[in-house]
Amino acid sequence: MGKSKVLVVGGTGYIGRRIVKASLAEGHETYVLQRPEIGLDIDKLQILLSFKKQGAHLIEGSFNDHKSLVDAVKQVDVVICTMSGVHFRSHNILLQLKLVEAIKEAGNVKRFLPSEFGMDPARMGHALEPGRVTFDEKMVVRKAIEEANIPFTYVIANCFAGYFVGNLSQLGRLTPPKDKVYLYGDGNVKVAFTDEEDVATYTIKAIDDPTTLNKTLYIRPPHNILTQSELIQKWETLTGNKLDKISTTADDFLASMKGFDLAGQVGVGHFYHIFYEGCLTNFEIGEGSEEASKLYPQVEYTRMDDYMKIYV
Repeated sequence: MGKSKVLVVGGTGYIGRRIVKASLAEGHETYVLQRPEIGLDIDKLQILLSFKKQGAHLIEGSFNDHKSLVDAVKQVDVVICTMSGVHFRSHNILLQLKLVEAIKEAGNVKRFLPSEFGMDPARMGHALEPGRVTFDEKMVVRKAIEEANIPFTYVIANCFAGYFVGNLSQLGRLTPPKDKVYLYGDGNVKVAFTDEEDVATYTIKAIDDPTTLNKTLYIRPPHNILTQSELIQKWETLTGNKLDKISTTADDFLASMKGFDLAGQVGVGHFYHIFYEGCLTNFEIGEGSEEASKLYPQVEYTRMDDYMKIYV
């Protein structure tokens, strides 16, 4: 069986550009949606042109032009949407719903992967406001996909290493602290961390796999299920530098939400669910779901102590 033709929507984004790269590396004929709305954003244009140089096809299409979306979708077998989470605000949820409508009309897509790649929205019905809207809107997209009988795979990638590992999971920074580190509670809640390149590799492995059809794919490599304390210990071992550890209770952490803007409040809520509730690991992966590292043991995923070496 030949490899699927893949269309990536949101290919210039943080995870999107990695998925384009992984798709090309796996030998898929790869298309990237080029939206006229990028206007004079030279950085995005350069990224798109770099894809073209690597062998991808650029295909024009706009969410303001339904026919152009349908025409783009008709050229491929698989559609992967990787639009950033910022697109799940107010009216921007319509973007993915418009894509769902285009896929439904085209009628040829054998797999759609909507823009998820984080926490599982199906498990976050209890999430705190204002962050809950992110999960609620993703569930609206899922409902539309399933009502349209579009074949799907939902990819749950948990905590991207770039946002949660290099900073030792410190809210509000991206680099390692030098002297002190804040612990969430006792720092002993299990969290699933993933290298973004591995997320892309596992995603592309799944698109032609009947095992993942109409299922949720969790990326939870066993060696990357770590507590915050274990993560910090790995960093201390690498650097030979002991950090002062300051524990923050759940109540104090939630109270800090008042001092943040909207985006910061969303972050506090998400961190609470991850590091205090353990929402990424406090359940078994059961029926209707698969775990990526078990399905694809040939993928040599990056372990977090190796990932940290780039920060030393």
